[in-house]
Amino acid sequence: MSYGYRSDRGGFRIPPQWIIAGVLVLFGVFKFLTSTQVNPVTGEKQHVAMSVPQEIALGVQSAPAMAAQMGGEVDPHSQSATLVREVGERLVAESIASQSHYRFQFHLLRDPEMVNAFALPGGQIFITNGLLRRLQNEAQLAGVLGHEIGHVIHRHAAQHMAQGQFGQILVTAVGVASSDDRHSGRGNQQVAAMVNSMVNLSYSRGDESQSDQFGLEAMTAAGFDPSQMLGVMKILSEVSKGNRQPEWLGSHPHPEHRAEQIETWLHKQYPDGIPDSLTVGRKFKSR
Repeated sequence: MSYGYRSDRGGFRIPPQWIIAGVLVLFGVFKFLTSTQVNPVTGEKQHVAMSVPQEIALGVQSAPAMAAQMGGEVDPHSQSATLVREVGERLVAESIASQSHYRFQFHLLRDPEMVNAFALPGGQIFITNGLLRRLQNEAQLAGVLGHEIGHVIHRHAAQHMAQGQFGQILVTAVGVASSDDRHSGRGNQQVAAMVNSMVNLSYSRGDESQSDQFGLEAMTAAGFDPSQMLGVMKILSEVSKGNRQPEWLGSHPHPEHRAEQIETWLHKQYPDGIPDSLTVGRKFKSR
């Protein structure tokens, strides 16, 4: 791969593809740095790729397709779906999520095997039957839903979309800069694409920890025992055994490490134990 060349007059000239790549990088940096908004709920200054109304519209438009991938929604009038909706709405009403403009809707998906819960931008929140059936009480359900509400409130999806756009520009710039050598250029671009993919996993571990803390705060504000989140981590740990990738390549910290962080939070907030006013709520029957 050449690093420049000399003109006929003996002076050093920058290859034109380097100039184009430099312009692309500068454009990407400018676009990323100027895509800044103050989170109206948390007050945090964030690099985001869309407005709150755009987040809401994207979530509403994407919800049916996401639900279809997991068997569709359970009848919203069923007892289980009603429970999910009631607990979710209670969490929103009793937490700072009530101060947002997001339109929170809670969906129970039919898939009986997949253990999952996730949130789309704007307030569309899902939990699968496969996870709900493993939970033991309302407090554990509140912890799961509170975690997903945290992703919405902290605008994690909008942040990662902004990072993804910036990363794609960098990938393109590497390809342009390397275009004088087909083989090394292709290799460098593949490396850049891999790095961009790793940086922009669905959510970062920091995002997950931030959402865990929000979930603890939200379930406490709603009157639920936050220590029940440890039970959720135990369930996730049991499900994930034998099907793990290295933690640094995963979007979620391992459940055991999340449990350690939760225990630290509990000891700090309640050094004398969980107050009797915080309960597990209704207990679920074995399923």
